[in-house]
Amino acid sequence: MNIMLVSVTERTREIGIRMAVGAHGRDILLQFLIESIALSSLGGIIGIALGVTTARILAVSYQWPTLISPTAIIVAFGFSAAVGIFFGFYPARKAAALDPIDALRYE
Repeated sequence: MNIMLVSVTERTREIGIRMAVGAHGRDILLQFLIESIALSSLGGIIGIALGVTTARILAVSYQWPTLISPTAIIVAFGFSAAVGIFFGFYPARKAAALDPIDALRYE
């Protein structure tokens, strides 16, 4: 959420320009929600890959039996995407509610 809030703050002028040329609030909202979901999903994929790799390395190194459940992987990825939606909504709504004139004046 903090990363997305910083992104909104840094891109205030861009948001103002998009709104001044005709973008609606829902367009801005959708842009930031998609960005938030993409970031959290990418983090989820990287986390899953590291977890599976670590489990396999430990299984081979120490002859430990490991079981990697596809259900656990799907739940982990779904949770990661849900976190992106949940914590990306507030910054996206904040960006969509900006006044175009104030956003263009922002520096």
